Amino acid sequence: MKPQIEKREADHLLGPFEARVLPRMARALPSKVLPDHLTLLALISAIGIGLSYGFSSRSPLFLWLASIGLVLHWFGDSLDGTLARVRKTERPRYGFYLDHITDAFSTLFIGLGLGFSPYLHLSIALVFLIVYYLLFINVFLETHVLGIFRMGYGRIGTTEIRLLMILCNTVLAIGLPFQFRILGVGLGPLDIFGLVLALGMGVIFLGRMVGDLRTLSRLDPLKKK
Repeated sequence: MKPQIEKREADHLLGPFEARVLPRMARALPSKVLPDHLTLLALISAIGIGLSYGFSSRSPLFLWLASIGLVLHWFGDSLDGTLARVRKTERPRYGFYLDHITDAFSTLFIGLGLGFSPYLHLSIALVFLIVYYLLFINVFLETHVLGIFRMGYGRIGTTEIRLLMILCNTVLAIGLPFQFRILGVGLGPLDIFGLVLALGMGVIFLGRMVGDLRTLSRLDPLKKK
């Protein structure tokens, strides 16, 4: 069954900017570059990001590689669907499935890489992954029952998250003193970022879930006998 997407919403902070820039970038790509190539680039970049975080225990120089990987991941992940739409070569069912299954694997690689790095507690990484996948599931449920595909939650989307991660990587790589202790546990920039992000996504998920249920209750009112 073809996914019914009546409306795409990109209401995150950089959404309007990307809406202008990405089609231009897609039109500038050589004809030999296909959407699947960009999807593969995003997946390989995610694996590289995860490995870079994992190896950062040996040297903080790997954090720079992680940041480069985040830029490449944005390029591939943001442009694969845009390229198909610009060239009018969409494959709705295939593209929808491939794009989002690779997103799921990419997030897993990056999250676990962060968790096994010396800069993020594994427990925080696992909490983030759990909340992220709850949001992920809810996006697809909304797409199915409401016909609206919302790529971001609130004003923070994946592009903004990548930029914040690059900022944290930079702070850690150049050795700026940035350490908190909460209940005797030392927390660095990525720990703080992961906690705030997981908490924020959890709150947004609950609010959006309640809002979706209210909308659906109006669309499917209880029928009286």
